[in-house]
Amino acid sequence: MSMTNLGLVHGAQSITLQTLPVELLADIFSELDLDSLVVVSCLSRRLRAVTSDASLNPWRHPILRSLQQCVYEKSLFHLSVRSIVPRRNWIEILAFAPSSFLLFDSTLPNLRSSDWEECFRRRFLPGWTKWKKDSWRETFMKVLYRVWHRSRSSCTSDESWTKYIVVNRNGSVNELEAASRSFNPLAIFHEMKFQNNLAHLPTQIRVVLQLMDVRILALGVVNRPSTHLKINRNAHAFLYPPGLEPHSTTVTSDDEGTSDSRVSVSKHYNTAYRRLSYPTPSHTHSNYPLYTPGGGDQRWHPDAIPEEGMQWVGGLMVTVQLHPSEPHELTAHGLQGMELFSGINHAQFATFTWRDFLAIAPWMEERVTKCIYGQGLGVH
Repeated sequence: MSMTNLGLVHGAQSITLQTLPVELLADIFSELDLDSLVVVSCLSRRLRAVTSDASLNPWRHPILRSLQQCVYEKSLFHLSVRSIVPRRNWIEILAFAPSSFLLFDSTLPNLRSSDWEECFRRRFLPGWTKWKKDSWRETFMKVLYRVWHRSRSSCTSDESWTKYIVVNRNGSVNELEAASRSFNPLAIFHEMKFQNNLAHLPTQIRVVLQLMDVRILALGVVNRPSTHLKINRNAHAFLYPPGLEPHSTTVTSDDEGTSDSRVSVSKHYNTAYRRLSYPTPSHTHSNYPLYTPGGGDQRWHPDAIPEEGMQWVGGLMVTVQLHPSEPHELTAHGLQGMELFSGINHAQFATFTWRDFLAIAPWMEERVTKCIYGQGLGVH
């Protein structure tokens, strides 16, 4: 007996796949894995119509599960050749799939220019639009290859100078740059500490945000200052957005349905912040700037929060570290502290500009008194 002829008798009415609402069918199919969904789409004309309907789109959840769990089924490699799969799903794949998968393993679809632009803006920092010279598809693929290449080598031929941000305690922000070939955030920040008489204090390193190909890192120092004039309040506001404070209650993620009893975000203030979409964070920071349960978001971990009486002092350096977007790198528990700078794969950095700074922390626009391009006044 075929699948479509199976039925259950409920009272006097027979319920079959032919009589179920298409919305319910789409919900059921969305729980299948991709390989099974491909089989279901070939069973009958009605099931093919349901699986190919862009408004129902039962493909989205299986695709997102595969990307988040880093399990790539055979169907995903050449999914674009199937006309029944709505092209909108490829925006998610291009935004979240590892670079090597997109470059060397998968068959890419034909998308509209606006779709390629959205893919670019969701995956990369806004300052990287400087590379656009041709179509959005070509720009996306060129930047993706550059990121893949630079995360595995010391090549800096395409970017001779690396920009970074310094958040000063007087309220200003400096956009500075250094030669890419010798760019070393630890050495630069050590010189900053020396000029501010803070060389005796250890460097604190925080992962502010993780995207698919880069990490936003902040380097600073904490101390018990003798006067409030030494406190860098903007550094604390950048790392811990005002109104989002750690608590000991349980929080549940909107997407994953997982919880973590160590820390949560006050729900009273959640509506004041919108989850970042452009660029889109990786699944470890999917709720950013809100807290993301699961272990990857360490911003409010007890070891990351300064102890009582400790304050951020001096300048806070913000930079971008390239990392290979491979399945073994996209684990729930990210690297922390000096581990972020160990190994050849963690020695490459990219430009981070004032525009990128405001994109990931829009609440800082009202707090920063001025942005200075270059050394200028207020660098220290």
